[in-house]
Amino acid sequence: MAPHREGSEASVEAMVAQVEKHPISTILIIIAMQTEALPVVNKFQLIENPHSSFPKGVPWIHYHGAYKDITINLIWPGKDLTFGVDSVGTISASLVTYASIQALQPDLIINAGTAGGFKEKGAAIGDVFLVSHVAFHDRRIPIPVFDLYGVGLRQTYSTPNLLKALNLKTGKLSTGDSLDMSPHDEASIAANDATVKDMEGAAVAYVAELLKVPAIFVKAVTDIVDGEKPTAEEFLQNLAAVTATLEEVVTQVIDFISGKCLPEL
Repeated sequence: MAPHREGSEASVEAMVAQVEKHPISTILIIIAMQTEALPVVNKFQLIENPHSSFPKGVPWIHYHGAYKDITINLIWPGKDLTFGVDSVGTISASLVTYASIQALQPDLIINAGTAGGFKEKGAAIGDVFLVSHVAFHDRRIPIPVFDLYGVGLRQTYSTPNLLKALNLKTGKLSTGDSLDMSPHDEASIAANDATVKDMEGAAVAYVAELLKVPAIFVKAVTDIVDGEKPTAEEFLQNLAAVTATLEEVVTQVIDFISGKCLPEL
């Protein structure tokens, strides 16, 4: 008899193979900030679910609705209960991703949001990237193998047809829990060969891989990290316009996904 672990892994692989044979029917969109989420909510006329299966007391908001042949679930982590600001960052993203996968059993995850971009890598304000790889830049553990675990480099779910059809830019994403960039972070981001940086992506990718759900990452550039303007100032200045662009691209992504199986992406 095969060990339980091997049997469980075989069962998961069988489930994934089965999903790949059928058109994508349920997607989970994870967006960190309300300003980023509301244009998508309004576009697809999503409705807030007052009876979500999330633990009692968490601020997480679940919007849902149907579009063509797809059930759309959008999760916004909500406002921090103590400070009243968007619950950004890797801890919140990890918890929300885990709970949402457990509750909603999506076929595909889309982590959409804004990001800082590097002009030396070809990023400009308003560019939208379909991310190829994700990694952390602030988990420095200078011990053999632990250092690789800390960086946590992962390839995202490959979507060559989507990339070609939408003519999006592609690049690597580096994730950390700070909006600004320390010299240590800068060195790590350079080592990650990142074109864009955010505060959630690699955390979403970690949980998605753990629970065997394919995930793609759509990131729109609000600020140029290696530019002349202060990051926070440029981010706030461009946030509204760039989130409108983000909504347009997310809509195009979902239109492309409609009626397709995972391998067709």
